[in-house]
Amino acid sequence: MKGLSDAALDHLRTVTDLPDLSGTRYRVVRKLARGGMGSVYVVEDVELGREIALKVVSAPGAPAEIEERLRREARVLAGLEHPNIVPVHDVGRLPDGRSFYVMKLVRGQRLDEWARTGRSRAEILRLYQKVCEAVAFGNAHGVVHRDLKPDNVMVGPFGEALVMDWGIAKVLAGEPVASAPGPAGEASPGATLEGAILGTPGYMAPEQAAGDNHRIGPRTDVYALGAILYFLLAGRPPHAGRTPLEVVHSVLKEPPPPLRRLDPRVPRALEAIVEKALRKDPDGRYGSALDLAADIDRFLDGSAPSAHRETIVDKTGRFIAKNKILLLLVLAYLVARGLVMIFANR
Repeated sequence: MKGLSDAALDHLRTVTDLPDLSGTRYRVVRKLARGGMGSVYVVEDVELGREIALKVVSAPGAPAEIEERLRREARVLAGLEHPNIVPVHDVGRLPDGRSFYVMKLVRGQRLDEWARTGRSRAEILRLYQKVCEAVAFGNAHGVVHRDLKPDNVMVGPFGEALVMDWGIAKVLAGEPVASAPGPAGEASPGATLEGAILGTPGYMAPEQAAGDNHRIGPRTDVYALGAILYFLLAGRPPHAGRTPLEVVHSVLKEPPPPLRRLDPRVPRALEAIVEKALRKDPDGRYGSALDLAADIDRFLDGSAPSAHRETIVDKTGRFIAKNKILLLLVLAYLVARGLVMIFANR
């Protein structure tokens, strides 16, 4: 019997993977992405004539915990109505039994890609504040994301920021969202680990890396937000290694390289904000993502962030920067007055 060619096998896999949307109002347009739990497709809502995104368990016959995890992710998102969190429109089961949910189709770039396109520091920080606000909203409603990273934030064409992938979120009022077992050593350092430890090694908090689940709370997300800010300023996560386990060891045992060592242009006040968010002891971090966003706002406004203990030199420099126009006008006046006096005495 003659074997199938590679092209034929690829085509067969694609056809087998396509969701059966018969009997629904949706029509597959194209596949958008595939993750460990499910695949995302661009579909057309034929009733409303618009394109949306449909997330479905990757293959029929998936373990029950995967099915439940996807449906719980949909329920979590449905309870978080916020401009910077993707809204869910529908949930259900396909004719083949697979669970799916439908959400807004997000167009744009991932945060890491967007930040590399020549953005000013102020522009990056303003958008970063939107991410903090979305996370703070989720935390206020008893949901800890647990997998915040630049890959899971999308930036739209009009500067909107959307926090994505709440698949391993922990609901503080009840049980954590179900997870699928998987050996950590087989994942890449930037991939989401599943099993005893949930999250992405380079961005997870120490209590998360230690598997200390009872200590996971809003300050766990604050740490991840600090790691994202570190990445935006340094171009790399705060912890790195050749394998995920090396990264986890670094998170638990080592401080991240100081930001100003990697880039001396980073202001000390901004470095202090990142350092506070990344403290290993959760009690030493910001109390909430909103507190972190507020310190970013102080920095952008030219005020002193709560995380930064200023020296006289710092205060003087900040005063000059904040009152540059006024000081230039005073200097111009004094120069003009001096010139008048000089010429008047001749």
